Amino acid sequence: MVRLARRETIDPNEIVVAHVCTRTVRRCFLMGQDETSGRNFDHRKVWIEEYLKHFARYFSIDLLGFAILSNHAHLILRTRPDVVATWSNEEVARRWMMLCPHRKNADGSPCQPTEPEIKSIAGCPVKTKEIRERLSSISWWMRLLCQRVAMRANREEDEAGRFWQDRFHATILTDEAALLACVAYVDLNPIRAAMCEKLEDSDHTSVQRRIEAQRSEDQSSEDQSSEDQSSEDQRSEAQRSEDQSSEAQCVEESNPDRETADSFLAPLSIDQQSDPVGPCVSSSAFRCSDRGFLAMSLEDYLLLLDWTARQSVDGKRGTTPVCVPPILQRLGIAQSSWCELVSDFGKLFSCVAGKPTVVDSMRTPHGHRRMYLRRRARELMTA
Repeated sequence: MVRLARRETIDPNEIVVAHVCTRTVRRCFLMGQDETSGRNFDHRKVWIEEYLKHFARYFSIDLLGFAILSNHAHLILRTRPDVVATWSNEEVARRWMMLCPHRKNADGSPCQPTEPEIKSIAGCPVKTKEIRERLSSISWWMRLLCQRVAMRANREEDEAGRFWQDRFHATILTDEAALLACVAYVDLNPIRAAMCEKLEDSDHTSVQRRIEAQRSEDQSSEDQSSEDQSSEDQRSEAQRSEDQSSEAQCVEESNPDRETADSFLAPLSIDQQSDPVGPCVSSSAFRCSDRGFLAMSLEDYLLLLDWTARQSVDGKRGTTPVCVPPILQRLGIAQSSWCELVSDFGKLFSCVAGKPTVVDSMRTPHGHRRMYLRRRARELMTA
């Protein structure tokens, strides 16, 4: 069957969340331990993660989750045409030239574009309009990512030819239930592949980055509390007041630019009632927006992942908690259905994932003819 063009399934003018997967040619272990040649290519996972950080900084796309394995990579991306619409023509040109630079530094990093280079794009309405669409396009994100990894790997081995098997596969996520199941599926990939047993040991995944950031924050809070407690008796009231004022000002000035392990990822939690309705442009330079995507805290999400890992991995130690996390009940997903959704997400869903009522409403007589759910997926999403 002829595959649909991306524009047939992903509207460039709408906010779309998609699960993207790309595999190496013939599924060879070109990003891990290659048993045939005996060489280890784990460092290429670091390449990809560095590119993800760079793209998250300049694209108008939110990176919700990722997992990089030995022969394939999973990404969950959310297009943000509403954010790129807030950027000036000069900002659009600057960001694009940081992604596709005319000049590079000695270490290969892009040089800051000059004023004439920026004006060469910002001064042309046709170019500016085209690049605005590119900056919020999943196809362009994946095109640049796959191209650069392939060229770098071929140059490293002095080889030529394809590195990736085919064009990337994309599944649209239409509701919160599908999004939660997909994020869990992606974050649990290393455990399902028997590469590790714990979430914190899942190398090159978004859940590992979120855990690292949480641990760092907790450690900083503990160190600060201990330091304050030990020095409190030695400072005068006036000096203490002056220090607190100075620290508050320092934190206020440094927080927006303070980089953490998960700075390039979209925040996990979202509050539909209190969060702003607009584009929610990021206050930092590490991502395009500060909008979350799940109506739950990071702690609840990690508990859910831990419970799911114990349920779906054969032979893993641990007992099932007495109570299933409330999030499953709130989303209307049965306990038995949840485990199958997370473990077989890639097999159950093709072009679109979500509840049958939502997916069926997206189908039209003349377009989106492949917007359908497989029978088993339909049963699980209505269980």
